[in-house]
Amino acid sequence: MEEINQGNPHGEARATRSRINEHLRAKTHVVQYPSPDAALPITNHARERSAYERYQEHIDAANTNPYAPFASRIDWQVARWAKMRGPGSTAVSELLEIEELVSLLGLSYKNSRELNKIIDEKLASSRPRFIRREIVVAGDVFEMYYRDVLQCIRALYGDPEFADVLVFTPEKHYSDASRTKRVYFDMHTGRWWWGTQAQLDERLPGATVVPVIISSDKTQLTSFGTKTAYPVYLTIGNLPKDIRRKPSRRGQILLAYLPATNLKHVSSKEARRRALANLYHACMRYVLAPLRAAGLSGIKLTSGDGMTRRAHPIFAVHIGDYPEQLLATCCKNGTCPKCSIPRDELGDDVNLARPFRDLDKVLDALDEFDHGVLSFSRACRDAGIKPVVEPFWKDLPFVDIFVSITPDLLHQLYQGVMKHLLSWLKHAYGPEELDARCRRLPPNHQIRLFLKGITSLHRVTGKEHADICRFLLGLVVGLPLPGGFSPARLVRAVRALLDFLYLAHYPAHTSDTLDLLGDALKRFHANKSIFIDLGIRQHFRLPKLHALEHYVQSIKLFGTTDNYDTQYTERLHIDFAKDAYRATNHKDEFPQMTTWLERREKILRHEAYVRWRLERVDEPNRGASRPVWTPVKIAKWPSIKALSFEDAAVRYGATYLRDALTRFIVRYTNPALSHAEAEQQSLDIVLPFRRFQAFHKLKFILEDAQALGIMDNIHDAAHARPERKDAQGRTVPGRFDTLLVNDGTGGRAGIQGYEVAQLRLVFKLPVIANETLFPGVLAPGHLAYIERFTPLTGPDSTHGLYGVARQRDNLTGERLASVVEVHHIRRSCHLFPVVPNGVVPREWKSSTVLEDCDKFLVNSFSDLHMYMTFF
Repeated sequence: MEEINQGNPHGEARATRSRINEHLRAKTHVVQYPSPDAALPITNHARERSAYERYQEHIDAANTNPYAPFASRIDWQVARWAKMRGPGSTAVSELLEIEELVSLLGLSYKNSRELNKIIDEKLASSRPRFIRREIVVAGDVFEMYYRDVLQCIRALYGDPEFADVLVFTPEKHYSDASRTKRVYFDMHTGRWWWGTQAQLDERLPGATVVPVIISSDKTQLTSFGTKTAYPVYLTIGNLPKDIRRKPSRRGQILLAYLPATNLKHVSSKEARRRALANLYHACMRYVLAPLRAAGLSGIKLTSGDGMTRRAHPIFAVHIGDYPEQLLATCCKNGTCPKCSIPRDELGDDVNLARPFRDLDKVLDALDEFDHGVLSFSRACRDAGIKPVVEPFWKDLPFVDIFVSITPDLLHQLYQGVMKHLLSWLKHAYGPEELDARCRRLPPNHQIRLFLKGITSLHRVTGKEHADICRFLLGLVVGLPLPGGFSPARLVRAVRALLDFLYLAHYPAHTSDTLDLLGDALKRFHANKSIFIDLGIRQHFRLPKLHALEHYVQSIKLFGTTDNYDTQYTERLHIDFAKDAYRATNHKDEFPQMTTWLERREKILRHEAYVRWRLERVDEPNRGASRPVWTPVKIAKWPSIKALSFEDAAVRYGATYLRDALTRFIVRYTNPALSHAEAEQQSLDIVLPFRRFQAFHKLKFILEDAQALGIMDNIHDAAHARPERKDAQGRTVPGRFDTLLVNDGTGGRAGIQGYEVAQLRLVFKLPVIANETLFPGVLAPGHLAYIERFTPLTGPDSTHGLYGVARQRDNLTGERLASVVEVHHIRRSCHLFPVVPNGVVPREWKSSTVLEDCDKFLVNSFSDLHMYMTFF
């Protein structure tokens, strides 16, 4: 098979990513929405008191007790523990029945029933109560629990915790002063908000857009059995994405529990599917009905700072997996819920500008219901949708449901395309060699080791697929294919999908990074034919693979993918469904679940209020401040208090520590000396100590790789720990991690100025020795003894990775080592061993492969920070 010649796309991508990194590190250039009336507060409306002030008037008008209605701080903290962390109600009651416990603690309740009464009667909630309603579909009655959607929006919009972070108007961000390179991150930087604001201003100037984000997903309530719930969650795009995606920030509200029935009594599968679709849309239509008038005419919403605006809540985004997307859009299985590409053309090619489905055509088909069932069914078939009588989005203003469907990293990439890719690789190479390589990867803080291999895993979770993707490329590089096929196309295809995966996770995108995203998908399609040639695939008609085409469009419309990733909404199932179910007696559970959730929300609201009260009175000792993390953190106390040079050589492999340390001392005190002069002077250094402190671990807090303040910190670590015995007397192998070391010229991104080294020892010189060795200069802090690798070579034109090898003395062949200051270490790095002849030696082990192998490839996929900065 003739190889596809693609030159070296990795060298071009490196230059592009370097330019992007420079642009993003400069402050973005912001273009505000041009209308001065957009989102202005209502001028003739007096400023309202904040929600906390109104709440205080309700429970403590005298302003004497910040914990009211609880008698004291202990009274409140026990109540909070009982409802947030404690066991069941019976266990709490039994605890409080312990003799004199209530009186000694000064509690205002004697059992769970009295505590519940205080919560129910004296604590107010900013979030609405659940309402039970029966929905009739096809003659069957179904039970639904829901909340008033407008009150839910008011609760989020008016929460004082969010007063300083709410966004009211759209913006255009650019990475350059000439405003040619757009930047997308939060939802207000996307094109949808700007366009919707313009449409509203044409009708009613002065509007404030409130993008409503809905997610729905049926979930199992028990590990065994068939108990399920169908929660629907709501949030608003005015909240920054870092608040929306963290359950602890309470930026999401449980909007409803839809009927979770499977309609097993309906014998016909087609009739059952049709009834389930109509039931879903009937429920959602009822719950979201208030958005129709509110979206057009607007409602008065007061934010946490007391300012009132005319807000228009508009359904913007639907978050769900593929079945939920089909259900919401009324599309048929095996088709795309966003565009009308024929089913037999899925996966054939790439068209990043493929138009969405024709909404007008779909709405015309839905209007045919008045002309009879036959005409309605025919019109829906021609429009490519199922014959659902009244989809919930049909009458919602400014809504195009096919635009509102957003990318789903969890199910489309991790549980979709990457799952398929693992299966294809297993068929291509066989499980034996893949697992053998997997078991011989060196350890690293960012890498989960699968010491039993990956090909025999069952029920693999999205988190496990993400862990596998961190080292997947290293499993196939250099591995020959059967039948004489060149592995180049396969390696390029794997690299392309991994590039797409990591680029899709970027917390901020520019026009250039979106080009890279599209290019990665094109590179996969250019090389995917290898799987057909190997007989693994006959076609690529995979809806989840096709869905990758729409990522660029969605990011431009709604911001980056972390605005609407199902990984974050699925985490809500634990708090809003599974934990709530465990708190019930498992009989008629939904009334109990809603009551449990309402009480929990009251406790959380009261906790925020108490914090506000204590901050207002500046109560002393109200809590410790958050710790300040430094770039490198080392334990206060050493792992070894007095390590000798001899033990350092034998146990840690620091064979040439004395020589390396004396050279470091000379260069540190006299940096202007030449290499030869430094070598000569180092011979005269006498070390006035025999023992020193040693440390076994370095911790790093990796900075925002894009310097925009929107990327979460990534925790990293490097170990230099010798072999030891565990508590059971078993031998635990030593671990000496590899690092990226800055030679003093390295920047925040790129490989220039960085080298790879293996950490052998972290140590600190005695204070008395510092006074002797460093007279007149500030003595160094913690030091590291490292073994060096050769300068980085590459990147390779096929797999795009950089290569390194052990750096050895030309005469003796011994490894070259040196001592550096710890603050020169940038982070850990993971290496792939270069396998000779394609078959990994079976005598290699994960714990010893760094000693057994001499040549390596640097893994740029160990974490997102590494991918974004190492190029």
